[in-house]
Order: sequence, then structure tokens, then C-alpha cells
Amino acid sequence: MAYAILNGMNVKIDKAGRIILPKPVRDRFCLRQGSDLEIEERPEGVLLKPVEQQPSMVKKKGLWVYIGKAPKGFDWDNMVDDERESRIKYLSGL
Repeated sequence: MAYAILNGMNVKIDKAGRIILPKPVRDRFCLRQGSDLEIEERPEGVLLKPVEQQPSMVKKKGLWVYIGKAPKGFDWDNMVDDERESRIKYLSGL
């Protein structure tokens, strides 16, 4: 990976301790609002790196299985009931 495009860019820390990553950096590393970054303290300075994303779906024994996290307060029972009712209507031609 060529790093020449990124070398020499400077950023400033605002009053709240935030920095804004330049657009070329965000684009190169596919960062967007809400992206998680890991911070490492090193002798030569601070290193920010994207947190490795884990897939939310994996194939187990030929079936796709969701291994991600459900939103807070998500009602699985209601979701299953709604999906079951929707499938019954579809299969019965209603």
C-alpha cells in the first residue's frame, strides 16, 4: 500500500479533544460516521487504526446464521410471530 498521499497531512485537536481525519484518509480506510478506531500508545506517538469488523452472518452446516448483536430492546418473539404470519399469508395466496 502506498502511503505517500497521506504523509505530511496535519490535523488539529479542538477544545473537546477531537480531531477530524482528512477525507483522503477516511476514504482510503473506508471510515465513516460511527466507525470504531483503536488507539495505541507507542514510543514514537499515537497510532489510530480501524477496529477489524466481524461479519454478522456466517454459514454453519449449510445455513446462514446471524452472529451480530440485536439492537437494545429488540423483541425476538414479536419478530418471529410477524415473520410467521407474513409467510402464512404469502403461501396461502392472501
